[in-house]
Amino acid sequence: MIEAGLIGARFLHYAAAMALFGVSLFPTYAYPGRTNPKLVSLSSWLRPVQFGLALAAIVSAALWLAFVAANMTGSLSGAVDPEALKSVLSDTLFGQVWAARLMLGIGIVGLTAFLFISSKQHLPSGLNLVLSGALLATLAGTGHTMHSEGMLRGLHIAADSVHLLAAGAWFGGLFALAYVLADRSPVAMAVLHRFSGMGYVAVAALVGSGLINSWYLVGSVSNLLATPYSQLLLVKLGLFSGMLMLAAANRFWLMPALTRDPSPDNTAAQRLRRHVVGEQALGVLIITVVSLLGTLEPAIGQS
Repeated sequence: MIEAGLIGARFLHYAAAMALFGVSLFPTYAYPGRTNPKLVSLSSWLRPVQFGLALAAIVSAALWLAFVAANMTGSLSGAVDPEALKSVLSDTLFGQVWAARLMLGIGIVGLTAFLFISSKQHLPSGLNLVLSGALLATLAGTGHTMHSEGMLRGLHIAADSVHLLAAGAWFGGLFALAYVLADRSPVAMAVLHRFSGMGYVAVAALVGSGLINSWYLVGSVSNLLATPYSQLLLVKLGLFSGMLMLAAANRFWLMPALTRDPSPDNTAAQRLRRHVVGEQALGVLIITVVSLLGTLEPAIGQS
């Protein structure tokens, strides 16, 4: 029960933090000019979404902390035991990082709430982007990177931070892209091209940082089938490959078809919207696998 709760809290927090960063980043490359009338429509959708995701992130962060305390005491009562919670926050590196992340999350909730209720259409969102990026990237300091030491730990944390930010840019951006495509506007084609350009950068960052993380956590090719951790990692790689195939089909098959016929209701446009939903579903499954991986000992530690 405790382990299931911990996995569930991890999943909710990863999903909320990644989506929050991705949707916050989306306007910076999708609508680079602040005079685009479609930016107003996106902002009216984005503000409540950001607030909801920020709220989900802080609630799931609190649940994650509670289940860590319960796991430490071996009883569900530890989740609400002030002494157990205090011990986790003050006596563990995880707790010290988590205390800072909770304060950061509270700040983001306050900022997104202010943006949500404000009557101004173009309030600066740069601060929210920076804070949501920090919330996501600092997850790298709470997982398996804690087992590394010295300069190697610094490199591991940096690689994991890049991995998280790239994944968030892609995963969260897909939800904003789905909103734009549902609008069936001619502007959506230009946005799709810009999202595709961002996707190239995100995929390159994911592959590069993923190889570094694998070196730390798996160690060798022979370890890839040796442990439950590495086997689950292969499942994650399979799901990631599925996302890549859908993204490649979008870029090299459907986008050229839409350039020839930009009708929002043709076969290519309908398939594109289905592919975006498919990428979202695969992304959710990847986050589920990541939530499970965090509870297992890395393959390199079992070799």
